Amino acid sequence: MNVVSTVIAAFVTVPILGYLIIFIISKQWTGNHRRSVHTAIDGSTVLFILSVHFIAATIWERSFLWLILLILVCIALIFVIIHWKYKKEIVLPKVFKGYWRFNFLLFFSAYIFLVLFGLIQRVAILVSIP
Repeated sequence: MNVVSTVIAAFVTVPILGYLIIFIISKQWTGNHRRSVHTAIDGSTVLFILSVHFIAATIWERSFLWLILLILVCIALIFVIIHWKYKKEIVLPKVFKGYWRFNFLLFFSAYIFLVLFGLIQRVAILVSIP
């Protein structure tokens, strides 16, 4: 049980590692590069969402899970409305696929930003100590 929790913590802390492992396994399984990239994106989105939550909680010492969930719901609503406006019907698998991949882009970008911000903040704190 301890090993499982350590592995999960590693994937949440460094979601790019999870992306790479999913990609490598998928590439070996399918042999298709493009499909493997999509599988890795779809599989690691949850890791990036959790990672953003934990990094933000570490930086600001409070939970922003409510804000992350609110953002996810608002993005879902926007995707459904846009899909309905253009297609005049809602095809849930297509909407969810676009929604999920957009979340990957959003949370991957937020992850990179928060990692850089956290590093800069910690270095600034260490340098400013007299």
